[in-house]
Amino acid sequence: MKITQKDVSYVANLANLELTDAERARMEKDLNAILEYVDQLSELHTDNIEPMAQVSQLGTATGSTADPLRADEPRECLPHKAALAGAPQSDGTFFRVPKVIER
Repeated sequence: MKITQKDVSYVANLANLELTDAERARMEKDLNAILEYVDQLSELHTDNIEPMAQVSQLGTATGSTADPLRADEPRECLPHKAALAGAPQSDGTFFRVPKVIER
């Protein structure tokens, strides 16, 4: 798949970025180079290659057999009033935050 100027403009618009023509051209070139590299990687035969790291092996990497990750168990939520008490601004029901995206 080849990235076009139209694709770059579309993604820049989604990210609310204003790119110059030079920046758009550089992004197109860089993204196409990344995709070409991924294509090169997909040509490699990795069927008989062992994974180098797995999350399930974190505890065994140091020789320990203990699972370093805690079990997923339901916990009590922070009470609504306590959460709002620590907020710099609230309207009594919701947190008040400044607007950060302008279009």
